Amino acid sequence: MSDQPAEGDALRAEGDRHPAEGDALCAEGDRNIAEGDALPAEGDPNIADGDAPPFVALDGVWREFGGSRRTPPTAALAGVDLAVRAGRSLGIVGESGAGKSTLLRLLLGLDSPTRGTVSYRGAPLDRRDRALMRRYRREVQVVLQDPRTSLDPRMTVARIVAEPLRSLKIGGDVSARVDEVLGWVGLDPDARTKYPAQFSGGQRQRIAIARALAPSPSVLVGDEPVSALDVSVREQVMDLLRRLQSELGLTLVLVSHDMAIVGQLCEETVVLRGGEVVESGPTREVLTRPTAVYTRELLAAVPTLP
Repeated sequence: MSDQPAEGDALRAEGDRHPAEGDALCAEGDRNIAEGDALPAEGDPNIADGDAPPFVALDGVWREFGGSRRTPPTAALAGVDLAVRAGRSLGIVGESGAGKSTLLRLLLGLDSPTRGTVSYRGAPLDRRDRALMRRYRREVQVVLQDPRTSLDPRMTVARIVAEPLRSLKIGGDVSARVDEVLGWVGLDPDARTKYPAQFSGGQRQRIAIARALAPSPSVLVGDEPVSALDVSVREQVMDLLRRLQSELGLTLVLVSHDMAIVGQLCEETVVLRGGEVVESGPTREVLTRPTAVYTRELLAAVPTLP
């Protein structure tokens, strides 16, 4: 995903077709509710108190690149406000160049805003504070898009899954923890001695999820975590993410260009365009009654069966 501003609008208005397509996406969500796989409903008593500060919050965040005396900087993000609340699931959607990658780097603590504030549990996230950033990185883990490139082919599964435990200096029985998280993602303990090339794409992504779960994070961030998988495998991994969020009480942040995926996994949705938030709210509202023309264009672009 490129975070450079798009050269012209990549999408064009195609009429107000959003209600039918939004209803189709929510119908898929209703099927999951019937099967008992849906995320908690709004107002669920198990969800963290709404008065508590967000786990992570962006307040008026700008991220600019380049610029000189003669040319202004390029704004990858422009005045973004965003809240990641404990126990919830948030989808961040937009086309290429919308600012998703830049926003992801800020959420992972890998970059700092040019202006504005990133807060962690109500206090500014200071990347110069090593102890603070170690706590933050233990609590916020990521699953990347393509497990073929995110997993080191020279390392065994055991070493891959144990990597965050060692890098974050987390004590305890590392071997037992590896076996435990492999079980959570549906892999047998004998997988620990094998290498990534010995697994299918879906199994590799399960290994990547196990690695992210190893340090017991509070927030699991998915950067297009199912887009590189076959359709049938994609459904299995999505079911796994639903189950893990429910059973472990995880906060889920899903970065995607695919409105259908977000519609099935996320309770809340933020729509980015050109580095700005053009719409946000409960996913069902965004999908069925979007207020922004751009959101309608994204919904119109979702492929549907004839």
